[in-house]
Amino acid sequence: MKIAICSQSNNVQSNIDSRFGRTAFFAVYDDTVKQWEFITNNQNLQAAQGAGIQAAQAIMDADADALIASNVGPKAMAALSANGVAVFKINTGQTLEQALTEYQSGKLPQMQQANVEGHWV
Repeated sequence: MKIAICSQSNNVQSNIDSRFGRTAFFAVYDDTVKQWEFITNNQNLQAAQGAGIQAAQAIMDADADALIASNVGPKAMAALSANGVAVFKINTGQTLEQALTEYQSGKLPQMQQANVEGHWV
């Protein structure tokens, strides 16, 4: 299973990024091989529109089964849900490692719908 997490930088001590579509990186943890991969999201940092949809595509291209995020807009949530990616809510102020531990222990609530409007920055 692969778990994607919105990250402020490309190392495991990084904090969670509160943005989904405009996160700096996606940290993808593969629990089969116990390894992290970091995917840059540079193309969406300054996008005028469509950042959420493009970010959702990056998650799907990474073959992630789950996403841990603080905020996800309606179009991105629809795309992720339609493609079988479960989205879990996390509060900011935590590291990637803390987020992964909370997810693995079942402490993160699964989001059923977007929690922000589109074009949220």
